[in-house]
Amino acid sequence: MTVPLTSSLYRTTAHAAGGRTGSVRTDDGRLDVRLAPPRKKVPGTTNPEQLFAAGFAACFTSALAEVAAEFGADASSAHVACEVQLGTTDTPAGYGLAVTLTVGLPGWRAPDLQPLLHRADAVCPYSQAVRGNVPLTLLAVDGTAEAAEAAADDRA
Repeated sequence: MTVPLTSSLYRTTAHAAGGRTGSVRTDDGRLDVRLAPPRKKVPGTTNPEQLFAAGFAACFTSALAEVAAEFGADASSAHVACEVQLGTTDTPAGYGLAVTLTVGLPGWRAPDLQPLLHRADAVCPYSQAVRGNVPLTLLAVDGTAEAAEAAADDRA
């Protein structure tokens, strides 16, 4: 279901040239990067999947902080790792994405953190954007940044 905006809080525009072997920049110049396909290791480049993962991780971290505050908790030290997979599908398009968010919060055990992840998923704009289109896994890990990084690295 598409949900229309009732008001705009922020607007930005990015311009791409050359596809996966080109570049992308924003109107304000704060982002200006060269691109290379994911499997090519070209120094000084990134790819769209990395940009998407970075944006999703940052957005989800903010959503988690908002939700945690509602429960009287501080999530400012949360660690969110966002893994984005690009793969093939059995659809006419032929390609798709899958996302795993691995989250650790110091002082929290994974089972206690999981409900906050589901609530953050409900309010995160990136989660809303992919809902019903991209498989999304929410993985809570026991409360250290190292645990979240290790869990995300183990999945890679």
